[in-house]
Amino acid sequence: MHQPPRQQAPGTPPAPPRPPRHADRSAPPNRPATRRRRTYGTTDLEPRAGYLKDIPLPRARRPAAVRSAAPPLPAATAARCAQAVLACCLATALPAAGPVPQARAVAASQPSQPSRPDNTATARRPDPSGGPARPAAARPPRGTPQPSIAHAALTAALAPLLRHHAGRLAVGVTDLSTGVTAAYHPRQAFPTASIVKASILAALLLQRQRQHAALSPDEQTLAAAMIDNSDNAAATALWNTTGGTTGLAAADQALSLRHTVPGPGGWWGLTTTTVTDQLRLLSALTSPRSPLTAASRHYELALMRAVADSQNWGVTAAASPRTRPAVKNGWMPDNPAGQWVINSIGVISHHHQRLLIAVLSSGQPSQQAGIRQAQAAAKAAAAAITTTPPCPR
Repeated sequence: MHQPPRQQAPGTPPAPPRPPRHADRSAPPNRPATRRRRTYGTTDLEPRAGYLKDIPLPRARRPAAVRSAAPPLPAATAARCAQAVLACCLATALPAAGPVPQARAVAASQPSQPSRPDNTATARRPDPSGGPARPAAARPPRGTPQPSIAHAALTAALAPLLRHHAGRLAVGVTDLSTGVTAAYHPRQAFPTASIVKASILAALLLQRQRQHAALSPDEQTLAAAMIDNSDNAAATALWNTTGGTTGLAAADQALSLRHTVPGPGGWWGLTTTTVTDQLRLLSALTSPRSPLTAASRHYELALMRAVADSQNWGVTAAASPRTRPAVKNGWMPDNPAGQWVINSIGVISHHHQRLLIAVLSSGQPSQQAGIRQAQAAAKAAAAAITTTPPCPR
């Protein structure tokens, strides 16, 4: 309800005027009031100089990096990569097309050596589970064919042969320039027949090394007959000299032939082995890290390069012309049904690449059929390991 203004009594001095509602009551009379200004964390009447510097400004967003498209591969590189992809596809499709046993690639093996101190640190990868750090996987050198690619190439190269082959077959190949090994049925055991003579000579050389003695003239004569002409009597004599089964088993252990079992009694031809072990034997004849000395290695390889012409077959079919392959072959009847064991191991040069090749087979319908198959398998293995293109990463 509105009330009328109160009347002032006569003779009463007038009341002082009331200050404005928003005036500063602390200001002295006759001075204009100053409005209080809010600042950040203070009650000063005047704004603080430079207060804008205390205000956090929004951080400028870094522009996203723009990736430029990778330059196109040269035509030659693209073609080689396409070859590798095709080989991988063939390796995947072949088992579905027919009963082709699967092969696998194995790492190149070297004879075991005593460990040596290494002053280089090993990169370690932290374990997400909180456990101890694990060593980081070493990446192969750039330009080295990966074992999976080499495996695919070997399987694809053997495909035409595997469609019509008879009996059992195993193939192994190592490229010494890259260290890559590919093998088909690497752990399947086969009778050695006469390729065990290369192991007998290696066992004899290891024994003479420990004795710091050279081969006697008689032993050298027997060794030449055993390797160059595959003389069985000479092999039996040296088998007995090395200690038979016990001596060969000790040599196999020194050379890391883990899946080779010496033949019982005096039946050295019934020794069983795998292509993996035969590649290890050939590696012991070519590697400076071998238990065999350089003189021993050169001696045995020289005998294997001088085999008789009638025995110059098998893996030597994959050697380039005007080269000197080293080879030791083995053959014997497999069973009374007339089937054969045909084996061939050797060191060859193929397109300026030094290769170790081992081909083992059994159940061959005839000796000549087994030899033809061994030579075809050696050619396929050499072509696969030397033409496998490394795709750029």
